[in-house]
Amino acid sequence: MTLQSMTGFARSEGSTGRYRWAWELRSVNGKGLDARLRLPTGLEHIEADVRRLLGERLTRGNIQAGLSLAVQDNQVEAVLNRDALNAVLKLRDELGPEIVDPSPLRLDSLLSIRGLVDFREAADDEASVQQRDKDVIEGLKQAVDALVAMREAEGRALDDVLRQHISRIETLALAIEADPSRSVEEIVKRLDAQVKALMETGQGFDRDRLHAEAALLATKADLREELDRLKAHVVAARDLLTKGGPIGRKLDFLAQEFNRESNTICSKSNAVAVTAAGIELKVVIDQFREQVQNLE
Repeated sequence: MTLQSMTGFARSEGSTGRYRWAWELRSVNGKGLDARLRLPTGLEHIEADVRRLLGERLTRGNIQAGLSLAVQDNQVEAVLNRDALNAVLKLRDELGPEIVDPSPLRLDSLLSIRGLVDFREAADDEASVQQRDKDVIEGLKQAVDALVAMREAEGRALDDVLRQHISRIETLALAIEADPSRSVEEIVKRLDAQVKALMETGQGFDRDRLHAEAALLATKADLREELDRLKAHVVAARDLLTKGGPIGRKLDFLAQEFNRESNTICSKSNAVAVTAAGIELKVVIDQFREQVQNLE
């Protein structure tokens, strides 16, 4: 499966009948999938379908989905208030005998009576509304496809960067493992020199006891377990990248494990070269974790 980043943008637009619509999708990093919708008045009923479509294609990220809808051809219809008209006609009949020269009611006279005729935008029939909603949802699918494509393109770039960081982590671990300070001969030489220096102080130290204590300290300072775990984490990280899909959380956990081992290596180190490699290891791991935050 292809990796996806959590950042991207997509837009799709089209028209249906007298309507023109446009979708805009924006995606940024998030712990889970959080979709925030902005729908025009009158289209709130499609919210469930929108959330379902987003959930089918995306697993993580803060998504902002906005739909704009414009009417290209305004259609106005006149609505007659029958009750008001009947009231006017009744009043005319009642006043008829009292009017010296009653003239017939004219259309312009009727239109001038407030509340008698109301002009409003014509309502679409049910078939037109259903077709509009269908096309709007299809446009959302196109926008989601474009968003996923952009996130996958960024995911491929992140894959290369993360693999480079992993290779550097492996190289530094191997360099620490091969450092001369970790050879048996060098450890024996260093311990012997330390014991000899203590014996020369004339404090009456027991040479055998000093050797035993020094050997114990050397055992505690050994980096074998940390290096073995580091190399195992490297294998696991590469396997996850090869597997692909929504692996951001798992890689973030591995980044924490990388960091834990590098901290222990630095604290146990008794050689300048190992300490320097451990510090560089921490820098690379921080860079690795920072990039992982962008992955789905």
